[in-house]
Amino acid sequence: MKRKRIYIAYTGGTIGMKKSARGYIPADGYLTETVKASAEFNRDEMPLFDIHEYQPLIDSSDMSPAHWQMIADDIKSKYQDYDGFVVLHGTDTMAYTAAALSFMFENLTKPVIVTGSQIPLSQLRSDGQVNLLNAMFLAANYPIAEVSLFFNNQLFRGNRATKVHADGFNAFGSPNLEPLALSGINIELVKGTLSPYIENELDVCSITPQNIGVLHLYPGISNDVIQSILNGKLKALVLLSFGVGNAPQEPEFLKLLEDASNRGVVIVNLTQCLKGSVNMGGYATGNALLNVGVISGYDMTLEACLTKLHYLLSQNLETETIRHLMQDNLRGELER
Repeated sequence: MKRKRIYIAYTGGTIGMKKSARGYIPADGYLTETVKASAEFNRDEMPLFDIHEYQPLIDSSDMSPAHWQMIADDIKSKYQDYDGFVVLHGTDTMAYTAAALSFMFENLTKPVIVTGSQIPLSQLRSDGQVNLLNAMFLAANYPIAEVSLFFNNQLFRGNRATKVHADGFNAFGSPNLEPLALSGINIELVKGTLSPYIENELDVCSITPQNIGVLHLYPGISNDVIQSILNGKLKALVLLSFGVGNAPQEPEFLKLLEDASNRGVVIVNLTQCLKGSVNMGGYATGNALLNVGVISGYDMTLEACLTKLHYLLSQNLETETIRHLMQDNLRGELER
């Protein structure tokens, strides 16, 4: 059987860093040399691969919508030449990039897997080798035609993943959706479906930076704080509320939200809880939000909600259309 070809985009991050007197630092060409010199990556059972290192390498803390666009355009330019794609990325904002790419890609028929590591690939006990090797193997032999995130032997839907551990190998979780696949002694498909090979053009929706605020409610939060956030040139606000979507019923607070909604600000209600879904009809406190124009984000992660807002606000859509689409399941990012 002809060996598959995988394109690896190394955007930056811990996985390709080199040890120095100042600690781990990015080093041009180091990741490519390390992978090509490793026998594991060059076995006959593995796909053929090409590695493209971005110049300059990007620390994931510096990632922006412009970088999401650059990665998406890079994959589009190589789309016809490869069977699958692996994006190497720093862990801090990996879930944001995976979610953003999931919305930007239209008519995706090949796997795009985002991964990285907590310890550099070159170091003893690195999780980088396992993560990269499995991502390449899955992209070639278990093609699931969506953007996914691989970490610690689990393949997650990209727009369902979130970083749950700062320094553990189990850095990512998918609180509201089981993994697409598990990589143990055998590869086990869970929620993932293998995709037939389809030759087509990949469309990429352009994303531009948008003014989106995030408001984390807490007991006793002052209306002055809320007003200061809403007074700016805000296009959307993600409201991180209590429990199943509850918030204070204080009249001035609700009036601030209502006025913003009437001005065209899209206000999306997400729960602060790691698992579960918003249900604003469950309690009077949630219903009050519904009555002032706040919409439900259901069980979306913050990463999915923010990147979906960027995706929709970057298009020439009416505000009501955006509100409607935010509550629709576009890429498997939510369940109503």
